Amino acid sequence: MQFGRCLEDFTVGDVYKHWPGKTITEADDHLFCMITMNHHPLHTNLHYAENESQFKKNVVVGNLVYSLALGMSVPDVSGRAIANLEIESLKHPAPVFHGDTIYAETEVLEVSESKSKPDRGIVKVHTIAYNQGGTIVCEFTRKVMVPKREAYPDDQPGRPEPRKA
Repeated sequence: MQFGRCLEDFTVGDVYKHWPGKTITEADDHLFCMITMNHHPLHTNLHYAENESQFKKNVVVGNLVYSLALGMSVPDVSGRAIANLEIESLKHPAPVFHGDTIYAETEVLEVSESKSKPDRGIVKVHTIAYNQGGTIVCEFTRKVMVPKREAYPDDQPGRPEPRKA
């Protein structure tokens, strides 16, 4: 499997379905909350969630859902990135709960050559994450700087050859 793409490998309109999906466990959510110091009881206190929240159960912290979808996209989108330049938008249109399985896909929106460096370009993509029922739970648009193929050292040991999607 190819890991990442060069600028020439991206075509506007292409959609990459990322694999595999990830079932989010209670342990995943609690660990992520503790690592990021998010101690909101909606995520970590079942009694609170059952009695004080509209969903009556714990909700997975949104940044974990975003991080999973971003991570799922790396092999297809930013595996060869020079830099992640910007997140233009980030939305969480529906909640995620412990036990939900998250899947993601990314559409290529724009591809452009760098104006200042001839060996690279910028790719704008839109990623959606959805649960096992197909409900979109997270979406974001980002820009990634990637190398052109001519500037990429394809002879590195262990690096697969670039391929067109």
